[in-house]
Amino acid sequence: MLDSLSSLHPVLQALLATLFTWAMTALGAGVIFLRKELSRKMLDGMLGFAAGVMIAASYWSLLAPAIEMSEGSGVPAWFPAFTGFLLGGAFLRVVDGILPHLHVGFPMSEAEGISTTWKRTTLLVLAITLHNIPEGTAVSMPLWREGLSRPRSFWYGQLSGLVEPVAGVLGAAFVLLAKPLLPYALSFAAGAMIFVVVEEVVPESQRGGNADFATMGTMLGFAVMMFLDVGLG
Repeated sequence: MLDSLSSLHPVLQALLATLFTWAMTALGAGVIFLRKELSRKMLDGMLGFAAGVMIAASYWSLLAPAIEMSEGSGVPAWFPAFTGFLLGGAFLRVVDGILPHLHVGFPMSEAEGISTTWKRTTLLVLAITLHNIPEGTAVSMPLWREGLSRPRSFWYGQLSGLVEPVAGVLGAAFVLLAKPLLPYALSFAAGAMIFVVVEEVVPESQRGGNADFATMGTMLGFAVMMFLDVGLG
């Protein structure tokens, strides 16, 4: 199965991979049809788990390959990763300051980005789309509690994952046209991901009074992603 996938065109591989991650987001959002309520503790644990996964992926899937690819390229091996990482964080900082969004459990007075009259549920969707955590449940449950029906909560929950196939295909096409920029692109993604973890995901997971549980979720998520990247890579 994996051998057959590796023989496909890189852009098609990116499309299939990101469609899979979108499907997992939709699957997580579908929990809304199975449960009437999800505890804040469970939400915090999932956020912590997502943070751990993102931190591990930032290094083993992005920064480490970027450094390895840069060896013998005529510039210090650390330079592309260093530059791309900071640019990725700076880019997300700009987006975070512009895109109107509101984090789960926060009052409307703490909405971030450009001031807007958009509804609370819209701002919640944009916040979760911003960091696109791998658990669609963390989208659908809060929205349902804000007054949306289950079908609409599921719709918005899976919708946040649709940005991945678009970004994945565009990124793969870009890399094919500019392979020397690949280390910069990988580290850019890592910087953006770490910014999101530190700025959005971890603080949100610690806000609900379940700090220890969320932290253990982060440790577990990191360990699982490390095993997948190193043990099965």
